[in-house]
Amino acid sequence: MDHTDRALLALLQNDAGQAYAALGKAVGLSTAAAHERVRKLREHGVVRRATVEVDPRRLGLGVLAFVMVESSAWMGDSAEAFAAIPEIEEAHVIAGSASVLVKVRTATTERLQDVLRRLYAIDGVSGTQATVALETFFERPPSPTA
Repeated sequence: MDHTDRALLALLQNDAGQAYAALGKAVGLSTAAAHERVRKLREHGVVRRATVEVDPRRLGLGVLAFVMVESSAWMGDSAEAFAAIPEIEEAHVIAGSASVLVKVRTATTERLQDVLRRLYAIDGVSGTQATVALETFFERPPSPTA
């Protein structure tokens, strides 16, 4: 991946719906060359998907929590069980005192409590520790130019 690929990625992260002509112009490529570069980035798994960023608060999802999930067993094979809980945005197997870290968004703390109950229903989960975020300074995707 070269400088041009990284520049294309930065442009796409800013607006994934840009026309290939605009992308090409911004990085000094023809429309066809920009299209081919983006196709290769997708083919190689660098670009996994194009999506729309939505403000969770505008959807009524004002409660953001990070939950440390403790377990009595290896949780690395439990991805489907975590993914089955729609309020979980991310789930990561981690090292440390907990086994899994999940990012949860809900409308209310009562809904968060319900998510915690559903986490306990996952085989091997023995405990949770939730931390509710009071304010988010920023969230950003990985920088292709870092």
